[in-house]
Formats: sequence, structure tokens, C-alpha cells
Amino acid sequence: MSDHSKTCPVCRSADTTLLIETPPVPVYCNILWPTRAEALAAPTGEMRLFWCRDCGHFFNAAFRPELMGGYNQQYENSLHYSERFRSYARALARRLVERYNLRDKNVVEIGCGKGDFLLLLCETGHNRGLGYDYSYEERKIDPTLRDRVRFIRDFYPAKQPANPADFICCRQVLEHVQEPVTMLRDIRKGIGSKMDTVVSFEVPNVMYTLKDLGIWDLIYEHYSYFSAGSLTQAFTSAGFRVVSLEDAFDGQYLTVEAVPDGAGSLSEKTPGCGELARHAEAFAGRYRDKVENLSRQLAEMRRLGRKVVVWGGGSKGIMFLNVMRAHGQISHVIDLNPHKHGRFVPVTGQEIVAPEFLKEFRPDVVITMNPVYRDEIADKLRAMNVSADCIPA
Repeated sequence: MSDHSKTCPVCRSADTTLLIETPPVPVYCNILWPTRAEALAAPTGEMRLFWCRDCGHFFNAAFRPELMGGYNQQYENSLHYSERFRSYARALARRLVERYNLRDKNVVEIGCGKGDFLLLLCETGHNRGLGYDYSYEERKIDPTLRDRVRFIRDFYPAKQPANPADFICCRQVLEHVQEPVTMLRDIRKGIGSKMDTVVSFEVPNVMYTLKDLGIWDLIYEHYSYFSAGSLTQAFTSAGFRVVSLEDAFDGQYLTVEAVPDGAGSLSEKTPGCGELARHAEAFAGRYRDKVENLSRQLAEMRRLGRKVVVWGGGSKGIMFLNVMRAHGQISHVIDLNPHKHGRFVPVTGQEIVAPEFLKEFRPDVVITMNPVYRDEIADKLRAMNVSADCIPA
């Protein structure tokens, strides 16, 4: 491993420390496979999570960008089939429209996925939308929006568009990029002299991973794990002024809003790293303890012959199954997204099925991957008359 791979991608500091290493894990959590055989042969990569003591950034020093060529139409990570998540997305869209007067404006979304959030912004503020994403695929769109929203299966161009954006959003994308500051500088360059353009980004919150042990958010697809300090540092150095930085989704996300500023500069140290440092230094031991405790629980369930399913076929569920290696014990994963049903988990091979599967399967234990959805899952189990112990992962 080169020294460059240990250098912080945000502030370029060499004062970085290895926290944890993992066995090979799936390169993609959000590409599922049409057959179990293909899933078992899915590509893998290693993770070596480093922490920058200067700006509080975390990153996978074993990341190999040449493995990341699969952001295509098979990439499926939409969470909008959950009412809990839809409520969050609707509230976010309303807040952004109200805060920045996004009405009858040109709105761009970078990494728009299947277009759900861009459509919300355009519907809420009667805006015109342009979405960029290689994984976009045609889905049914409200006829009232069809003439106002356009999607392009490509990366966002590093040049100023013909119709400059009034608002640029990018959710759950920056963490995938090996040079995040370069991406932000390209966006700043594309904005040009239009100094009233607002940019809004959302990323996973590494403090949630460290403090609340959201360890299943550590996936190969994510090269970067942002703290409040490193996210501010990235935007400042790219030529933006941060106007809002907040926790969101029960602390699992960070949202940042910024406007164009001067050339940007780096500070020597990011204020507020003390608490982050304490959690970082304790993380390796707490990570190990959590995995060992869950292993004991699974072993006891196996001894008692209890039928177990995982609820959540997104990144968290895929990583849980791969880290815990429970493929001989857990055969099915439940997910609300119909585009995942009948497909198989990379490397461990479980089939992803609809919640209705549980009516006949009658599990004894449902392992819930995200505490945010606990009440929603409990409601659906009651509606199907499925009695099972729900335990958090």
C-alpha cells in the first residue's frame, strides 16, 4: 500500500491512523444478483478504515477505484418504498423549497438514482428539474411533471450548463467519490459567477457509525466517511461558504447547504474534533465486541432451532450478512422495494423477498437493520398476524 493511499482525501494530511480492517466484502451492496450462483461469485474488496486526526475524516485506504464500474441500471438503492423514508424525503423537500424560495427555478440533482427526490422538489415548488445518474431507468412519472423534468444517464458535467442551476442537490453520492474536493471544485467551477446558487449535499454521518455503532454503514462503495468537520473542510476548500450543517434522519445523515464563496482555504485543525477523537479511539474495540456479541446470539438461535430472517435488503443488511457469515442460518431477507424481490445477496446468497413471504414462513426472529424503521416493521408484522421477536442488528 502506497503512502498516498494513507493520505486524507479532504485535507491531504498524513496524520492518519488505521482503525479497523475487514475480510473481503462485496464491492457493491446495491447490485443484487438474478441467481444464487452469480451472487456467490460477486466481486469483493478489502476495507482498511483510516482516520485523519487533522480534519476528522475517515476513509478506506484499501479502496480500488478500478473495481467500481457498476453504477448502471442494475444499481438499486431506492428507499422510497418505505413510508417512514418518504415522510423524511417530503419534509426535506418542503424545507429546502421554503428556506431557499425554490419556486419556478432550475433544479439539478447529481446522482439522482431513480429520480424520486428530484421529482419531489419539482412537484413541491413547481420547479424545472434535471437529473444525472448512470443508474437511472424509466419509471412512471406524474403527467404534470413529465414536461418539466429530464434525466440524463451520465455523470454531472464539469462545465457550466447552458441554463445555470438555481439549486444543486446531491444526496448519498459524495461518499462514493475518491476525490471529493475535486468533485466539489468542479461543481463550483460550473456555477461560475452565479453567486446565488445554493448547493445541498447529504452524506452518511460518521459520528453515528462511531457513537451509535452503526457499523453496517461501513461498505466498500463508500470511500469516504464524513464528520461535520471534514464535510465543512471539503466545502470550504472547494470555494463554498457553508450556510447550514445539520444532523438528519435520527442522526444517521449529515446535510450541508452552501453558496459560492472565494477560492477557499484549509485550516490547520478542525475545531470540535475532541469528541470525535474519543469515539474513534474506542471504535475498534467496540466494533469487535458488537460482532462477537451478535455471533453468540446467532449461535444460540441456531442451537434452539429458531427461524431467523433479516429485514432490510439495502447496504446495512448486505454488510450484516457478510460480516456475520450467517448464510447457513438465514435464508431470506425482507425488503419493501419490489425491484429487489427474487434477487440474491452478493457473496452470501440469501434471497430477497416481499414482507408477505412471512405469512407462511412464520419466523421466530426478525433482525431489523435500521432502528429508524422499527415501528414501521412492527406495524407490518402485526398487520400480517406474524408474531416474532424483533431484535436490532
